[in-house]
Amino acid sequence: MIIVDDALKARHEAGNPVRVGMIGAGFMGRGIANQIANYMPGMELVAIANRTANNGLDAYGAAGITDAKEVSSLTDLNQSIADGKYAVTSDPSLLCQADNIDVLIEATGHVEYGAQVTIDAIKHKKHMVLMNAELDGTVGPILKVKADQAGVILTGCDGDQPGVQLNLYRFVKTIGLQPLLCGNIKGLQDRYRNPTTQASFAKKWGQTPHMVTSFADGTKISFEQAIVANATGMKVAQRGMLGYESKKHVDDMVDLYDIDQMKELGGIVDYVVGSQPSPGVFVYAARNDAHQAHYLNYGKLGEGPLYSFYVPYHLTVFEVPLSAARVALFNDVVIAPIGPQVVDVVAVAKIDLKAGETLDGLGYYMTYGMCENCDIVQAENLLPMGLAEGCKLKNDVPKDRALTYDDVELPGDRLAHKLRAEQDAYFAPKRTLAGVK
Repeated sequence: MIIVDDALKARHEAGNPVRVGMIGAGFMGRGIANQIANYMPGMELVAIANRTANNGLDAYGAAGITDAKEVSSLTDLNQSIADGKYAVTSDPSLLCQADNIDVLIEATGHVEYGAQVTIDAIKHKKHMVLMNAELDGTVGPILKVKADQAGVILTGCDGDQPGVQLNLYRFVKTIGLQPLLCGNIKGLQDRYRNPTTQASFAKKWGQTPHMVTSFADGTKISFEQAIVANATGMKVAQRGMLGYESKKHVDDMVDLYDIDQMKELGGIVDYVVGSQPSPGVFVYAARNDAHQAHYLNYGKLGEGPLYSFYVPYHLTVFEVPLSAARVALFNDVVIAPIGPQVVDVVAVAKIDLKAGETLDGLGYYMTYGMCENCDIVQAENLLPMGLAEGCKLKNDVPKDRALTYDDVELPGDRLAHKLRAEQDAYFAPKRTLAGVK
């Protein structure tokens, strides 16, 4: 099943590497730069766009590339790529327009900025690998429609939990079993963490406090599992998912789940806290007949009726370049919506909120995200977490209550809000996927 390595080797030997451009030079971007520069023969990171260009130069420098140059025009970028050089720019549109970039990697984690860059990439017919579950979980379906219409690939990535789950999901389906649960394994969850509580952890790992807060308060995992749901048609068993806490191995937790409920919902996405193998992912699947049961038991997977499959790690920056190779070499999508949203991420008050306040961003002080099935999101007019930043409160909202559109005034002139309205309108008559009506 592993074919990317030989294909990249062939491109390396032919002197025709896959040319990658990357938007974002933060924590993840720096790791990707090092991986491609030093450990991916057959692939070249030819350009980095970052709002602060010096950070792009630093990312190259940390990877041992000391001759990268800042460019400010498309002509200069194209010439740099043609000369086999490395370029940095503060203008991501240059990467979207460049002649000789095969695939882009978006590694910002910001919804509005990511939306702008992705639309620009699609406009200029560039394949895009998203390390941006927040964007995908908010407007991924309409971006996928636009990418399909343009004849380009829009996909999530290997290495992050959603992509690892989809790889495992595809494997389980390929061997003839019925996946009923796609699961994510967390070490910690506390809805009320904030950048102040997470500052020391962020400093230790060279990350931003709001990013690690989104991991701790459940927002990130909500977006991750939402995009898995939207790529499979699965739902959530309840708002926020079940989220069992257990020290057990996932092999020993199958009895916690109601197989009939999962089948009725078309499968579910979920997570567990404190379980092993952390920080991996897992899929629970059902057999189809007695012959499968016999051989699964022979293979030491037990007697069922649920069978546990897992990957004990997700290696982020080590695996993300493989996504670019899959796209450029095989037109293979790692993870993408298969239709309208099935699961959304809604904004919930982290503290008591007061009328007149303006909501801060993901992983900050005022809100956290929770998964909810889209039929309920629409029926209750709930506010998507990915659109909450910059909204002004019209009335008080108590702690732990989900916000609605009626609670806020939307900020003006935001592309993400326009895309979400377009998405809702586009899929309104088609919302029949996985029982959603």
